Amino acid sequence: MYSVGVRDHVMIAHSFQGEVFGPAQKLHGATFVIDCEFRSEKLSADNIVVDIGRASTELKAVCRELSYQNLDDVKQFEGVNTTTEFLARHVFDRMSTAARAGALGPGSKGIASIKVTLWESHIAWAAYEGTV
Repeated sequence: MYSVGVRDHVMIAHSFQGEVFGPAQKLHGATFVIDCEFRSEKLSADNIVVDIGRASTELKAVCRELSYQNLDDVKQFEGVNTTTEFLARHVFDRMSTAARAGALGPGSKGIASIKVTLWESHIAWAAYEGTV
């Protein structure tokens, strides 16, 4: 299996509902480094998995929508605990839609799976991986 990855980051604010979150129930900020890895059984005719430039542009667009936002105020996330795990799935959904649409270049249609990892710090992360 071949893989290619791109990286970006977001800075957000949010709060959580539920005692399990302890002090994170209060409004707090987070900076996430986001890795998006594309996997394919075969390379395209150009011997690539995806166009890295296009993949970077698509990930940057997803990040731009989230960055500098209080996610508690974003209508689509209303009433949702925007945990690291939840946000990994959100980024995955957006990137897999881009892949299916061919937005990542000629290799897009051959992508078998995508893994999105959000790094909270150098010691804590969450990820979501699925087929495209």
